[in-house]
Amino acid sequence: MDKNVSIVTDLDGSKIALISDIRFQSRRGIDWNEVEQYLKEYIGKYFEIAETSEKIYIGSDFPDEFSHSKDTKGLKGANMKAKANITPAIGELIQIATNKAEYPDFNSKHGAKAKFGWYRYNTKFGIPVYNENGVLNRYNIFSTRMLVRCDVDGKLYLYDLVRTKKETSKPLEQ
Repeated sequence: MDKNVSIVTDLDGSKIALISDIRFQSRRGIDWNEVEQYLKEYIGKYFEIAETSEKIYIGSDFPDEFSHSKDTKGLKGANMKAKANITPAIGELIQIATNKAEYPDFNSKHGAKAKFGWYRYNTKFGIPVYNENGVLNRYNIFSTRMLVRCDVDGKLYLYDLVRTKKETSKPLEQ
C-alpha cells in the first residue's frame, strides 16, 4: 500500500494523522465497493495503540462494515469524502487513538461478533485543501470514533470508524 500519512501534534497536544493521499475525490458519490476492495489489503494485520499498548487486529468483517454500515450511508458531502479518504491511514488512526471507553452491545445487535464487549476510542485526521493552483492551502481536521470489538479469542478487532465529523475549530494552516 503506497500512502502518504504523517502524524503531527496540535497546540492542545492531540495527535492528528495528516493524509496527503486523496484517493476518492468526489463529494457527491463515493464508490464504496472500491473503498471496500482497498480496505481488504489490511485484513490480517494489526496495529498498536500508543496510549494503551493494545493490539488492534483487522478482521475480514471490517472492510464491509466500514463501507456499507448505517453510519456510512448517512454521511454526506465533506464528511463522506473524509471517511472514504481515511483508508490509507488506518494504522496511524489506530496508533493515535485515545480515550478508551467500554460500551454495551446496543439492542443486542451484534450478538456473538463481540461476545466480550465493545470499546470506542477517539482519533483525529486531516484532509488537505488545495487552492485553485493546486498548492496546499490548509488541512481540514476531522474527528472520528473507532469502534472495536472484543472477540471470543480475546483479541480486539477494528469494526468501524463512526461519527466522522469536521472540527469547527481553526483548520491546520500550512
